[in-house]
Amino acid sequence: KMESTGDADMTIKITGHQWKWHYEYVDPGFGFFSVLATDSNEARARGSGKNPYEVENYLLNVDQPLVLPVGKKIRFLSTANDVIHAWWVPAIGFKRDAVPGYINETWARIDEPGVYRGQCAELCGKDHGFMPIVVKAVPEDEYYTWVEEMVVAQVDASAGADREWSREELMTKGEQVYG
Repeated sequence: KMESTGDADMTIKITGHQWKWHYEYVDPGFGFFSVLATDSNEARARGSGKNPYEVENYLLNVDQPLVLPVGKKIRFLSTANDVIHAWWVPAIGFKRDAVPGYINETWARIDEPGVYRGQCAELCGKDHGFMPIVVKAVPEDEYYTWVEEMVVAQVDASAGADREWSREELMTKGEQVYG
């Protein structure tokens, strides 16, 4: 029964990349990359002038957490696209290898809302220590509101992908993104 994922309420596909995670919400059909938070990344850079001791959750925070509903059985599929990684969040109760060409599966149910932190537990390369995992467990209604916002944002982001942009439009968009 510990290994049975058959009656899961939802499925999350986790793909390890050097040095970030990609989360795909299989049922609603969207996904995103999660990388080390900017303040931690800046503070770790030699000569940046930033003090790591002043960064909250230094090296354990991300730009975008994996958001999950509480009280649901969640099936996790893990794989990698480059080298072996290991998705590990101790408070959720498992560590699962993410191996290129293979899909490992497990499941968990988070009963308490909160933020759960972990990290890659495999020596996957020079920036292995900068691959944190943050899971934000929220009540079901808050989760579905978040999912709706994410789906709309991804539709909006891809809306212009199939048209030809003028140079001025591209420059304006570049200034918005890279300011």
